[in-house]
Amino acid sequence: MKIKYFYQQLASHLGVIIIAFVILSLLFSSFARNFVYENKTEELLSYGSSILNELETNGNSRMVLQSYGHVLGGRDIQYSLFDENSRIIYSTGLKTALIELNEEEWNELQNGKAITVKQEYKRFNQAVTFALLPYFHNGHFGGGILLTSPIKGSRELISELNSYVLYAMGLALLAALLLSSLLSRFHGRRIKRLRAATATVSQGDYSVRIPSSKVDEIGELAGDFNGMVEKLGASMEEIESLENRRRQFMADVSHELRTPLTTIRGIIEGLRNDMISESEKERGLELASRETMRLIRLVNENLDYEKIRSNQVTLMKQEIDLRELLEIICEQLEDAAELKGDRIIVSVDGEVSVWADYDRLTQVLINITKNSIQFTEKGTIWLRGHSADEGTVIEIEDTGIGMMAEEVEKIWNRFYKAIDSRTTNPYGEFGLGLSIVKQLVQLHGGTITVESEQGKGTLFRIVLPQEK
Repeated sequence: MKIKYFYQQLASHLGVIIIAFVILSLLFSSFARNFVYENKTEELLSYGSSILNELETNGNSRMVLQSYGHVLGGRDIQYSLFDENSRIIYSTGLKTALIELNEEEWNELQNGKAITVKQEYKRFNQAVTFALLPYFHNGHFGGGILLTSPIKGSRELISELNSYVLYAMGLALLAALLLSSLLSRFHGRRIKRLRAATATVSQGDYSVRIPSSKVDEIGELAGDFNGMVEKLGASMEEIESLENRRRQFMADVSHELRTPLTTIRGIIEGLRNDMISESEKERGLELASRETMRLIRLVNENLDYEKIRSNQVTLMKQEIDLRELLEIICEQLEDAAELKGDRIIVSVDGEVSVWADYDRLTQVLINITKNSIQFTEKGTIWLRGHSADEGTVIEIEDTGIGMMAEEVEKIWNRFYKAIDSRTTNPYGEFGLGLSIVKQLVQLHGGTITVESEQGKGTLFRIVLPQEK
């Protein structure tokens, strides 16, 4: 059975208030009853002692007895004097000849002890509180005095006190009901906001936010919820971006694969059906060979990335002469640079060595240098190296078209080429190369950064640690 939070809060608050007031009422009622009866018995004992002292001083004077009778009568108290044989000598209320005492009470009285009974219902014509005080003359027991007061007055006082307690309880319950209702509605609305926001998020809207605070747990929960939604939104944006890139990448890969495959198929069909002349056969085979190498490059590039990303690459590090390595790369790419009208300049400060895997470092430098050639026309590309406190520094700088600030962080993404550079850049594409480059540099324990300004060129800086 579903019970709303509002009613749960209301029931819990009222339950606590009611239980607390019932306990307090019982304790107060018991305290009030004892307090009233204690006061009454003390009052009777006080008057009894005064009368006995007066009789001891002035003798058995009827005027004294009558004057006390008038005073006590106004307070609804009756008293009776009795002798050692329990015969009544003087009384303002009792009509019997003897005082009715049990053996235990009579013994205590003869031993000089005062007796008080808060509530007595049987021995008198009405329910009373009474007190017995012994009277001794010259050390001998001579009787005593009995003072009685009807319980009715005490009960009325106790009842009046209890009624005040009930009124206070009613007012407290009303205030608790009002306060509990307000608090329950307030917290209920906050929980409903959380539920509504959760439903909105479940429908894919990650822009929703809830007012949060540090006042209570619900406010902190709202803050945690906002943080969660913000992270979910960022994750979903990243997932969506990656999915878009993946789709575009697959379309590009399909296009890249389809073109050489179509060319190779056409050449094979031409050779099979003797549609290519003898003079063109060599050219056709050369074209098929180039397209085959292109396919191999595309496949290896993807396989390389997956191996590097899953740490399946083992580096065989050795000490490498940096100047010699950069000159080899310059020689390998010199023809490609000349086709674009570019110059490659190698500059190394003194004898500098680098601790790295030769093949993988060569792959990194060739990839970056190819990109520099790709985006530079009739310009200069510098391959520089020097030693620094943090390790060996390698720089590849060009005077090419450069990049905008927002592009710089994107070039490391695996699928960046599929979205931006391929469609907007007339000089080509970044491909998977730079993503592989970054992974390989990190596997070496190094760092790679890039600085670029649109229209002025790009600088890649690699820092590799020295041998440990």
